[in-house]
Amino acid sequence: MRINTTKAKLAEGKVVFGGIVSGFAPETVELLGAIGYDFVFFDCEHGSITLSELEQLVRAAEAYDITPIVRVPDHSDGTILRHLDRGVQGIIVPHVNTRAQAEAVTTAARYFPEGHRGAAGGRAHEYNVAAGRVETAKWINEQLLVIPMCEETEAIANLDEILAVPGVDVIHTAASDLGQSLGNPPVAEVRRVMDGVVRRVRTAGKHAGIGGNAATDAAGVAALIEAGANFVTIASLGLLRLGADTFRAEVDAAVEARRRG
Repeated sequence: MRINTTKAKLAEGKVVFGGIVSGFAPETVELLGAIGYDFVFFDCEHGSITLSELEQLVRAAEAYDITPIVRVPDHSDGTILRHLDRGVQGIIVPHVNTRAQAEAVTTAARYFPEGHRGAAGGRAHEYNVAAGRVETAKWINEQLLVIPMCEETEAIANLDEILAVPGVDVIHTAASDLGQSLGNPPVAEVRRVMDGVVRRVRTAGKHAGIGGNAATDAAGVAALIEAGANFVTIASLGLLRLGADTFRAEVDAAVEARRRG
């Protein structure tokens, strides 16, 4: 049974980085693992990934020793169960605004005695070959990352109550939906609110995630890390665009330099 290396690194006080993958792109998962990213964030809220595709993407992550984490489209027990049973080691749940919602998410994601996740013996349990379901369920509970997203003003107002819920590992805040909930103020105001959330989360002893980051805004990400953020997500397509733009600009500059030289 696999150790959740991302959860272990967080426990060691390290900052972890994950690339967001929204479609069936196993080669992107493998590349993220090969270059040393800590986790891959499969976006099943906004992306087109099916459950069958998710299972194959998890296999790609396992082959390259990168932690597979999924963002589910809704809070329902059935949705959480079916995504977790594909073998992911973390679950990100959008729009968790109240303590009751956070409690429902954590109990749906974990087996007895921490929760009521439905019991099964499939690939998440390595088909019960090396150990029985009870033993593997205990291991999965220990290794799982449960990550509610607090990305609305209601969630910010209820943050202290959400932070008090046992079993919440990371509070993840993303700039886009938070900005929309705030009325789309200037970026600096959204960052100010995110900075405050990160500090409150870390003071409460939880890990703080930040999303909605631009690949071109390393300084902004660094500032939030300085505030305490230690779970950082970035869109793989954003990284691709940055690389593509940088390559074209550098080639154009080199061509111009040769012309002048």
